[in-house]
Amino acid sequence: MFNKNEFKNNLVSWFEVNQREMPWRNTSNPYYIWLSEVMLQQTQVKTVIDYYHRFTERFPTIADLSKAHEDEVLKYWEGLGYYSRARNFHTAIKEVEEKYQSHVPDDPKLFAELKGVGPYTQAAVMSIAFNQPLATVDGNVFRVWSRLNNDYRDTKLQSTRKAFESELMPYVQSDSGTFNQAMMELGALICTPKTPLCLFCPVQAQCEAFEYGTVPELPVKTTKIKKKHIKQNVFIVRNEYDELLIEQRTQKLLNQMWEFPMYEDGNNQNISAILGNDITVSNEPIYKLKHQFTHLTWDIAVYIVETTINKDKIELPERMKWMHVNEKEQFNFPVSMTKIYNYISKS
Repeated sequence: MFNKNEFKNNLVSWFEVNQREMPWRNTSNPYYIWLSEVMLQQTQVKTVIDYYHRFTERFPTIADLSKAHEDEVLKYWEGLGYYSRARNFHTAIKEVEEKYQSHVPDDPKLFAELKGVGPYTQAAVMSIAFNQPLATVDGNVFRVWSRLNNDYRDTKLQSTRKAFESELMPYVQSDSGTFNQAMMELGALICTPKTPLCLFCPVQAQCEAFEYGTVPELPVKTTKIKKKHIKQNVFIVRNEYDELLIEQRTQKLLNQMWEFPMYEDGNNQNISAILGNDITVSNEPIYKLKHQFTHLTWDIAVYIVETTINKDKIELPERMKWMHVNEKEQFNFPVSMTKIYNYISKS
């Protein structure tokens, strides 16, 4: 086992010189730090930065966000995906406003009780904002710690996460936020999944995997679940006022967001059930795209309803409405639907 003090000193010294510039690293505001951690879950830093700036400009304080309507919050989140993150964060912020007078609690146990706060978010926010002695374990830390210790435990197991958190505790008894960020930054910049830059690693001397030549084998992760593919048919419907038919989702996935009418291929449901059997639909899709979720892929085919619909003669279900082509920004559309909208707008 390597010298703990030497390892931490080498890592932190490297981080202080080489860390990337990020707006949330220039603040001690726990609300901003918390927001950044939520946005960064399964999203790249370069993507998050613009969203972070727009979000904090519109909702600069906890009070501002707590008063906002969910639709507006989701609009500022549009394109980041994983919308349950935004909903949970909004709910938690309202709870902070009501119970803690707009002050994010610095007690890790109280913070963990808020909506959407899991072990990683708890450790990251509490350590970075309040220097609480908690160890963050994300994908980067799993990789770094596995290689440093030549550790072949399965990082997909909860028991491994718990063990890593325990083993990292001695390093976060002081300067916990800096250490945690340094570990994650090392994984992002040097100890990368493929072709890691071992020769530039500040803790190479402490790395057992480098010594034994086993770096490419680590970390160990169980085989990923094969993604399910679902074929979806999307229908573009216009009325005599050149308005587009849209529908609000009721499913758990992308709940309450808006889309063009979409039906799973082979499903008995069809757009004709809404518009009538005398409509004409294009024989071939005008556009195709794939949309990836964590464990699911939508293979989307877009069709045009060639019949212009008489708005006054169709009674739409409650979840549907007509949208003027210039009103798109008033609705929360998932990325896939925005791509379709952009395509048909240029056609």
